[in-house]
Amino acid sequence: MADPSSYRPKPGQIPDSPGVYKFRDEHGRVIYVGKAKSLRQRLANYFQDLAGLHPRTRTMVTTAASVEWTVVSTEVEALQLEYSWIKEFDPRFNVKYRDDKSYPYLAVTLNEDFPRAQVMRGAKKKGVRYFGPYAHAWAIRETVDLMLRVFPVRTCSAGVFKRSAQIGRPCLLGYIGKCSAPCVGRISEADHRELAEEFCDFMAGRTGAYIRRLERSMQDAAEEMEYERAARLRDDIGALKRAMEKSAVVLADATDADLIAVAEDELEAAVQIFHVRGGRVRGQRGWVTDKVEAVTTGDLVEHALQQLYGDEHGDAVPKEVLVPALPDPVEPVAQWLTQRRGSQVSLRIPQRGDKKDLMSTVGRNAQQALALHKTKRASDLTTRSRALEEIAEALGLDSVPLRIECFDISHLQGEDVVASMVVFEDGLARKSEYRRFQIKGFAGQDDVRSMHEVIGRRFRRYLQEKQKSGEWTEEPGAPDGETPEDTAPAPDGPLDDDGRPKRFAYPPQLVVVDGGAPQVAAARRAMDELGIDDVAVCGLAKRLEEVWLPGEDDPVVLPRSSEGLYLLQRVRDEAHRFAITYQRSKRTKRLKASPLDAVPGLGDTRRQALLKHFGSLKKLRAATIDEICAVPGVGRKTAETVAAALAGAAPTAPAVNTATGEIIEDDGAPPAALSAERGQEP
Repeated sequence: MADPSSYRPKPGQIPDSPGVYKFRDEHGRVIYVGKAKSLRQRLANYFQDLAGLHPRTRTMVTTAASVEWTVVSTEVEALQLEYSWIKEFDPRFNVKYRDDKSYPYLAVTLNEDFPRAQVMRGAKKKGVRYFGPYAHAWAIRETVDLMLRVFPVRTCSAGVFKRSAQIGRPCLLGYIGKCSAPCVGRISEADHRELAEEFCDFMAGRTGAYIRRLERSMQDAAEEMEYERAARLRDDIGALKRAMEKSAVVLADATDADLIAVAEDELEAAVQIFHVRGGRVRGQRGWVTDKVEAVTTGDLVEHALQQLYGDEHGDAVPKEVLVPALPDPVEPVAQWLTQRRGSQVSLRIPQRGDKKDLMSTVGRNAQQALALHKTKRASDLTTRSRALEEIAEALGLDSVPLRIECFDISHLQGEDVVASMVVFEDGLARKSEYRRFQIKGFAGQDDVRSMHEVIGRRFRRYLQEKQKSGEWTEEPGAPDGETPEDTAPAPDGPLDDDGRPKRFAYPPQLVVVDGGAPQVAAARRAMDELGIDDVAVCGLAKRLEEVWLPGEDDPVVLPRSSEGLYLLQRVRDEAHRFAITYQRSKRTKRLKASPLDAVPGLGDTRRQALLKHFGSLKKLRAATIDEICAVPGVGRKTAETVAAALAGAAPTAPAVNTATGEIIEDDGAPPAALSAERGQEP
């Protein structure tokens, strides 16, 4: 625990101007980011008598070891920089909202030549129009099904679209009139894009003018005695009205607004948002957060606005945002929202009428979300705390291991040797800090030497980044370096010379290796060689789930019902999953593709049927066209194409089962060692 007076800036050093400040811990990791109208006045509040601070603020300033700041011109710039830094560094003491579930959106891919309407989750992509979020995916599909009668845009996947274009026949939706079938040229690319844009306009709330236009067209068709067209337009209008009835009118003046409500107690807060477009509720979402620092309702609202609109522009930010409490001060936040939208945004508390009544409904949803979250989390927190305490007691640790790193080695008969590092903090996986290692040369001959190398590389990086010696390079003759997971590197810790966060500067309290006494001894030896003596090491052997400690002849046996053992198993299994996934991806790149993959019109099902029927690619190559036709689902034309493709292929190329990734040998039997790893049970 640090004394805040040890890193308190000298009087007069802190400027009396707007800016953003960062607190770092002893390892250089950013633990809190804040903004202030006056940096001098704001930071002075942190360095008063500890007894006068809020308990969570006191914990933060005693955990920190340094403070730094950046001066900006205006409070709006401070708000923007604070959001960027919170997103980059993910500080542990900042308010961090967590979605209580993954919300689906109705997305229209306007970035494609033939836009597609589909259900989409996750991060938003450039060039895609999003509508929602919706509570359930089935609600989106139900809405789209009603709309396709009037707006028959493409909804099929890229594979189905390409397949239909190859065979010259549309899918079922094209036959029943729920797709304009651009795959076979029934509609031009320009007309299909116009149709998709009309679909987006309707979903965005511009419904009245479009329905009135359809009604006029229906009347004109009736007057011209084109009764079939008039009947079709009548049915289209009915379908659109049924789609509109799915979302009830809540605001009579066709308002575009977002309503944000907060329910909170001393420890946690729940936020609920209703998205109202055209007077109708178009979407709903909710967040929960731990109140790590003392924050007011206005502060919670400000953080919610940052997370909700930080990456949004234009119409995604509504004209009106209704909140239960205003941030202090409110002017910079309102100006920031106006900049995001490009026009004036009203940020206010509803006082009367329909909007106040709807805010009460959103507030009740927030209260229910907080109650539900507490019910779910009570057992989770208790279980995780008990698990960490049991691990500390079993291993003789001075404190519970809040950060656990687990390492596993994976290979296939000594080839494509890789290792994984997974990170658990407070008993939960922190996937942004997962790392993968390539191992080449002598170390790949056995797991023990591989483990020694990986542990050495990980903690060598820790020592070098701790000393801030710049970018690390491997020693001469050392294997390739580690590679990050598909996610970005961990956004915390000291920075490289180029301003990017370093990846290994934060040490664990416990290192877990997948294996028994030999692997544990190798890990401990690697750390001793580097002078690392404040990190505990243990191994979990898969055979009897025994916990091994360095230098001990006998393992530590935890009860089978132990929460500590269950947490160690989860950590070990996650490391094994991550390692074998990487190993398989490297193996797949080495395997040659089957000649059958290049046969046009031959899908996975018929490809597997051919290999199953003949047993191997060699026997299939020797078969006649009539013998190939005997396979169910294979016609003569396809058989002739297959025979011609195989006749021109190299006979030594192995066949690959595209569903499982296994090589099918010439005798038809997949090699038994393909899915096994050395030193582990099959």
